[in-house]
Amino acid sequence: MKIKKFARLALALLVASYVANTVAQPKISDDVVKIGVLTDLSGVNADLSGPGSVYAAQLAAQDFGGKVLGIPIEIVSADHLNKADIAATKAREWFDKDKVDMIVDVVVQGLPVMQVAKDKNKIVLLTGTGNTRVTNEDCNNNTVQWVFDTDVLSRIVARELLKKGFDSWYFLTADYVFGVSLEKSATQVLLAGGGKVLGSVRHPYLASDFSSFILKAQQSGAKVIGLANASGDTINAIKAAEEFGVTPKQTLAALLLQITDVHSLGLKTAQGMYLADGFYWDRNDETRAWSKRFYAKMKRMPTMNQAGVYSAVTHYLKAIQAASTDDTQAVMKKMRDTPVNDFFAKNGQVRADGRMVHDMYFIEVKKPGESKYPWDYYHIRRTVPAAEAFPSLSESRCALVKK
Repeated sequence: MKIKKFARLALALLVASYVANTVAQPKISDDVVKIGVLTDLSGVNADLSGPGSVYAAQLAAQDFGGKVLGIPIEIVSADHLNKADIAATKAREWFDKDKVDMIVDVVVQGLPVMQVAKDKNKIVLLTGTGNTRVTNEDCNNNTVQWVFDTDVLSRIVARELLKKGFDSWYFLTADYVFGVSLEKSATQVLLAGGGKVLGSVRHPYLASDFSSFILKAQQSGAKVIGLANASGDTINAIKAAEEFGVTPKQTLAALLLQITDVHSLGLKTAQGMYLADGFYWDRNDETRAWSKRFYAKMKRMPTMNQAGVYSAVTHYLKAIQAASTDDTQAVMKKMRDTPVNDFFAKNGQVRADGRMVHDMYFIEVKKPGESKYPWDYYHIRRTVPAAEAFPSLSESRCALVKK
């Protein structure tokens, strides 16, 4: 009888131990944490995202030790060629066939990818998409817009320049949703603050000749020519403005300009321009240390998109570690509950509407004589606190936000 009781007790202890060990074991699907960098590897956005974003993700995985919860971290990448259908197809293939757990970057083409992620219950962290629909009409529980949107950038530039007395504007606007959105957001701030919009002209995407558009802007007499465009269009518009002698009589304000664009232009051409940015490599010791590691490989300083990739991937891995699982909603909850603290953002917060809110920077491009070393391009004229830079939750049109 005693032997039977002992046997039953031993069996019970064995079962309890097994259950406890099973519960305590991390739950990672497919024995790998696979992160996909979906970006523009060969087109007009390759410098500001592209290969640099892939390397930033690799650095994040490396700095995490190459594993999370003892499970290997794998980084894969693909070129979406700046086409929505290719981006959506690759995202679906990654999630269904290749068992990718999270997609990051997605410069320009965030909306179709986040819809696929919602359908597949996977995570997308957008560091290169500025569409305001991401955190408003199309928001979902699986997507975070990590770095910026068009609303934030244009409002900061318009607000800060209005404070300086630059109260009359004329816009050169890319003739598609992105450009129109930039102009609209800046216009709202200007009119609310007593400023005037003297006119605007629409130009085609990737226009080759900006001469007629610049002449119209000059003839308007506006104090500021607002460039509501990006990448090659912004660069070509600035070159045309220099050719026609726009400055110093008028001021150029870029509603989306990245440090790689300034590098391409050179300080002689870009000097005196105003812009907003989510990151500057030379801001403090921490940003410099990481950026110099990036430069050693890429031979250029990182953009806000690329620094944002490192931040987003690191925060995602920390959330997996804290949740002891890569389950999508468990990880998303940890990401929302945990402040973002790294060289990119201090006390950043992932909100219910899918914004990661953080400080932004109002910047003036240096004159050539003010630059002391390579890539010393910016004066940070003001750090804009997160609460001021980003619209409040009460302004959000996201259905996930309880008002």
